[in-house]
Amino acid sequence: MTGHMTGSMANFTTYVNHGQNVIASKAFNKKDANTVSQIAQRASFKLMAKAYRSFGGILRKNFTDKPETESAYNVFMRINLPEAIDKTSGVPVIDYSKLQVSQGGLPPVKVTTAVAGATGITVSYKTNTGIDDVSASDQIVAFGKTLEGELIIARKARGGEAVNTILIPYQGISASDVVCCYVVAMSEDGKQVSDSTYTTVS
Repeated sequence: MTGHMTGSMANFTTYVNHGQNVIASKAFNKKDANTVSQIAQRASFKLMAKAYRSFGGILRKNFTDKPETESAYNVFMRINLPEAIDKTSGVPVIDYSKLQVSQGGLPPVKVTTAVAGATGITVSYKTNTGIDDVSASDQIVAFGKTLEGELIIARKARGGEAVNTILIPYQGISASDVVCCYVVAMSEDGKQVSDSTYTTVS
């Protein structure tokens, strides 16, 4: 009589099941990891990771409500995949209007207009200083990306007027040059931010 058999030889493997020796053949074909869905998922991940890097280091301080053990990169990836990916054309692309580049406890900035002109992009916004947790000394950060991949940015104090403006300097820019534009509020000490506001540049 043979004893318990365990091991592997050629295209067979042996094991014991409920005291019985079992001999099974190995699978010759591994499960295909390149289905259309899996390829699209990997492409979406790479696309989003590239988007994070394209904003330089400014996003590292834009997720103030995250757990200490989680990085800004991980938060960015978690909240934007798959929500900010558009697959309607069959090829994944980023939907910048759904992309969140900031997440925190301050109220989002209410943008009224964003206009491209000879000196740059002028963004008008409501200061909303009558709302709890909003201060005239908060920093307003407006930034965007051009078709050529340039990151453009401006910062200024929120201000106390009912409506204020911030200029993102860029000589001769037009609306067609802009891939995306966002506005974020940050507390004076940098410990709190708002969710990002996507704005269409005209």
